[in-house]
Amino acid sequence: MAALPRTFPRLPAPSRRYEALSIAVGLALWWAVARLSGLPPFILPTPGQVLRRGWDALQSGLLLRHTWVTLQEVLVGLSLGVLLGAPLGYALAKSRRLERIFAPYIVASQAVPVVAIAPLLIIWFGPGMQSKVLITVLITFFPLLMNTLVGVRSVPEEMYHLLCSLGARRWQVLRYLEIPAALPMFFSGLRIAATLSVVGAVVGEFIAAREGLGLLINEARGRYDTALVFVGVLTLMVLALGLYAAVRYAEKRLLTWQRRNGQAVVTGPGPRASSFVKEATP
Repeated sequence: MAALPRTFPRLPAPSRRYEALSIAVGLALWWAVARLSGLPPFILPTPGQVLRRGWDALQSGLLLRHTWVTLQEVLVGLSLGVLLGAPLGYALAKSRRLERIFAPYIVASQAVPVVAIAPLLIIWFGPGMQSKVLITVLITFFPLLMNTLVGVRSVPEEMYHLLCSLGARRWQVLRYLEIPAALPMFFSGLRIAATLSVVGAVVGEFIAAREGLGLLINEARGRYDTALVFVGVLTLMVLALGLYAAVRYAEKRLLTWQRRNGQAVVTGPGPRASSFVKEATP
């Protein structure tokens, strides 16, 4: 049987004009529905009304203050999720016994909705930043753990035998083989976790908070300030898109070796294992 190809042709990148056109069409439809439906602004404001309300909140400092609090919760929670999920995923990938020990707790933590656990964390740790960070960690560590586990276990067994036959030590196997091979799956999990981190922070702010975009949206809803609700929601979207774009940029910078001659590599441990083989080969 013929070997499966290791590469496939890269699809052409979509033009930015289509993205801009999609946004323009969406805004036009929003404006048309708001105008033609006859709904009052406290039910469905127009894009212009939302823009003016957002500008007022920006000038008064209200939007920046709440956005900064939410951004801190997201960044700290996502960072701790990476520090917890990636090493634990590696440990579970290397030990079936550890996987059997921790699997019930990991599955249980994801089976219960975060909305149900958040009140307990707020009772235990208070309505400040600490409880929001813990909620964010809880919702982000699972995709990082699972993708790291799958990435490490996807390393071909033959590559382990090759490096061991060349006298590679344990840290060299980790550096030259396992980390490069697991990075594509890790970044896939990080992209998911980056968007989920915003959800985790806002869930906690909706339940109890002193500051944050979740609190801003809740208070605006209570006053029927629907334009400000839209401002808060759109700001959350911008935060999530910004985090996603940052992860994509880091992925492209760190995984440039995956693209050779206009093709995208499907599998492979990366260039470091090859460089180690060249150095070790007499």
